[in-house]
Amino acid sequence: MVSSEQWVVAEENIVAKRKLDPRGRAVVIALTAVQAVVGTLTVLDISKRPPELLRGPKLFWKLWGGSNTLGSAAYWLIGRRK
Repeated sequence: MVSSEQWVVAEENIVAKRKLDPRGRAVVIALTAVQAVVGTLTVLDISKRPPELLRGPKLFWKLWGGSNTLGSAAYWLIGRRK
């Protein structure tokens, strides 16, 4: 049987392995900032566009395009009509 002290040490080791080094943390912060900007620009573009210039409902594109990078890319490549 595992003692409570062994369990705490094992849990601390798992948490320590999950921590990012400063370089990894900087990459995550930069990618998060890029996603925030791209998502915001996507939602702003959807809001300004008339529904006739979109392929599908505005609400769908706002929710999907503003929530993740794949949705934003899909909107810019597929969701807009020229």
